Amino acid sequence: MSTAQGARARARIEVTAAIKDEARRQLAAEGAAKLSLRAVARELGMVSSALYRYFPSRDDLLTALIIDAYDSLGESAERAHEAVAGAGPPARWVAVCEAVRHWALEHPHEYALIYGSPVPGYTAPRTTVPPAARVGLLLIGILRDAHHGPGGLEELPPAPEDLHAEADRIAADLAPDLPPEVVTALVVAWAQLFGLVGFELFGQFNRVVEDREPFFRHAVRQLGRAVGLR
Repeated sequence: MSTAQGARARARIEVTAAIKDEARRQLAAEGAAKLSLRAVARELGMVSSALYRYFPSRDDLLTALIIDAYDSLGESAERAHEAVAGAGPPARWVAVCEAVRHWALEHPHEYALIYGSPVPGYTAPRTTVPPAARVGLLLIGILRDAHHGPGGLEELPPAPEDLHAEADRIAADLAPDLPPEVVTALVVAWAQLFGLVGFELFGQFNRVVEDREPFFRHAVRQLGRAVGLR
């Protein structure tokens, strides 16, 4: 790459980062539904036509912010998991869940973007799926290690008859090497994990749960037992 090409590439990276930073500021102030490319361009002193060369539409900018948020959350969870890599599956489970909570408390507006109310008129493309799956894949990996490790997982009751077909389909899609009842319980636990975080972040625990860190740790340990972790 020539010096001129390198300079242009660096400039593009810097402008892209500035656009995203301003968009995140607007998310915090106005919410995702009111995100406007024209407003971002105005705050950055750019003409709209120049900004469109980086993000052709509001949806393209939203998608970039969503992918960044999922990747940031995934990286935080993966770092926490690596820090306790030598521990048993229950401790690793708790570490990942606590990392999700800590990230959400530090990035409330990004959390709201990916786990809050849908943005009117926006449909997330398939490119958001791999970043969104990072936390789930960590949890699946922990259960897989427990299932194939010494002692295995606790035996869970089978899914009710009217859920058999759906449980089999979910397991085939997400973790075909795990029992369907475990994968079904994992999906329930995954939903409850983000429900716990959302309740805390969006104020539903106000005047209900005061000492929230030990409450959360107790709750995710219960979730771990619900998926069969000994």
